[in-house]
Amino acid sequence: MIHDLFSILAQATPTQGADAPPPNPLGMILMPLCLIVIFYFLMVRPQQKRQKEQQAMVAGVKIGDEVIMTDGMHGIVANVKDSTIVLKVADNVKIEFDKVAIATIKKS
Repeated sequence: MIHDLFSILAQATPTQGADAPPPNPLGMILMPLCLIVIFYFLMVRPQQKRQKEQQAMVAGVKIGDEVIMTDGMHGIVANVKDSTIVLKVADNVKIEFDKVAIATIKKS
């Protein structure tokens, strides 16, 4: 798709000869602008969407939820604090993690 766009723009550009007019400054500005827009929609916007989804998931964690941490640790949430959670990983074994380390939540 992008290759087709570039080929169309290349065909639309007149070849420069002795009698050719100077290149259009609008065309010189339009190409970088198109690349910036494409970069935004392919890279930046999806990353922002994933970040918002992660923040919403972390904000919704509650006691009793089964979670998987980013390091692969599985456990059940025993306590929720402002920026951390206490995770029960075995009988009488509780570990405190930052909330941002939560990868997946399985609601109970």
